[in-house]
Amino acid sequence: MTTIIYSHPWQGSFNRAILDVIEEKLLKEKRAFQVIDLIADGFNPTMTESDLAGYNRGKTQDPLVAKYGEMLQGTDDLIIIFPIWWGMMPAIFKGFIDKVLLKGLAYRYSDEGAMLPALNIRRTLLITTSQGPTPLYRHFIEDTLILFVLNSVGISGVEWLNCERTAHGPRENRENFLKTVKAKV
Repeated sequence: MTTIIYSHPWQGSFNRAILDVIEEKLLKEKRAFQVIDLIADGFNPTMTESDLAGYNRGKTQDPLVAKYGEMLQGTDDLIIIFPIWWGMMPAIFKGFIDKVLLKGLAYRYSDEGAMLPALNIRRTLLITTSQGPTPLYRHFIEDTLILFVLNSVGISGVEWLNCERTAHGPRENRENFLKTVKAKV
């Protein structure tokens, strides 16, 4: 199963165009997929005291967190789409990481205390958009998000694609990026 995590609030955004191209290709190829649209679902990214109380026990009171966790457990291929704002991901996607990657679902500890991945997602396409050049975000995306977060919970085989100069670049830039995305899915 392919799962898409989408994190953009504006339906007219380029991020939405990316999602549309991916959905179109998956439908055309009759590939099973599901979409986690954090905004449309009304996901609350704020970690509350009750969220934190259950976190290390792998428990949640939030039905969306439980639903997303089940979706991730059945995921073989993952696609993540978000804009880079202020050098990082939107708060709603950070909240997804904070609240959904629960102990027991996403990771566990060995008897020696080492963190071990619990998910088994073998291929991940991380798609971002930015106004600035891609190298500006390399440290955050590759060293922090991919290595420290995603890989450590079993979200592996990550390939990162970034469309730079999205808002104020030439139209051809976005058109070519959509072709690249379609080829990679």
